[in-house]
Amino acid sequence: MIEDLEELVLCESFSRDLEAVARSAEVVAEMGARHLGTRPEFLVIDGVTHLRWTFGTPRVLLLGHHDTVWPIGTLATHPWSVVDGVARGPGVFDMKAGLVQTFHALAGLGSLDGVTLLITGDEELGSITSAPLIADTARGLAATFVMEASADGGALKTSRKGTSMYTLRVRGKAAHAGLEPEKGANAGVELAHQILAIAALGAGDTTVTPTVLQGGTTLNTVPAEARVGVDVRASTVAEQERVDAAMRALAPAVPGTRLEVEGGPNRPPLEAAMSASLYALAQDLAERLDVGPLTCAAVGGASDGNFTAGAGCPTLDGLGAVGGGAHADHEHVVVAEMPRRTALLRALVEAVR
Repeated sequence: MIEDLEELVLCESFSRDLEAVARSAEVVAEMGARHLGTRPEFLVIDGVTHLRWTFGTPRVLLLGHHDTVWPIGTLATHPWSVVDGVARGPGVFDMKAGLVQTFHALAGLGSLDGVTLLITGDEELGSITSAPLIADTARGLAATFVMEASADGGALKTSRKGTSMYTLRVRGKAAHAGLEPEKGANAGVELAHQILAIAALGAGDTTVTPTVLQGGTTLNTVPAEARVGVDVRASTVAEQERVDAAMRALAPAVPGTRLEVEGGPNRPPLEAAMSASLYALAQDLAERLDVGPLTCAAVGGASDGNFTAGAGCPTLDGLGAVGGGAHADHEHVVVAEMPRRTALLRALVEAVR
């Protein structure tokens, strides 16, 4: 397993570099062929390379991604290593160890009948090209097991917030800031009003966060344009819809300005009800295999499991690597947990299919 993990980590796969993603897909395909006995379908959508294996009539989906957030060349500063039982390198935790565990789990089955394995190439960018593919593949199946890395302490992820992404643009009117500012319509001042209104939309565990701000041209010009990005995280579809309606109902406060709202819900929530039965099964199997006890966590970050749950497929997430530091310099995997999680995944697939 360590040799396979090294092979994947040494093939850098920065999401925005489509050639690198294509190279990674070939490496992943070859590794899958060694373990599963056949190469996958190559599904290239808008230049992004996704891989899918299908065996017999699908009953269960195993879901992962091979792209990472790390730019090409990161290996020079974050080299592959295994020291004192801890593996390090770009993408090792999120989520190349999960792919290795998946291949080894499936290789240990007597038959692969009923299994579909989908590995996408743009999860870190919001699954822009793969979202319909994921939902279509999961629809009508008995279960989806998402091989994303675990939460702290190895906890499985039984619920994830849904995400919505917006850009609010303010259109105003430029004027000289010293000679005749009253003839302008200040988009920056209007944006300030809107940022406060947007931030106030959060309620309970729903977070509404203004993020990237841009506006104006020169120090002596009334801004004619300004904009803000908005990140929304919500635990229920109802909350996503509430915030969406409120965003579209925003009204300008500064005379002469107007608002344009772009974007909307990106991923539906993975609600706890969609994972409850699978988590109970995982707990029972972990006890039998002596790889428990299992814990669970609700997390704010989204994954492709949000799409499968949104398609009505029971979904259990966080079955991949145990470690930490996703997207951070201290990204790492606890190697001793890899075969334990592999055994749990194999038992889950056998139980469901």
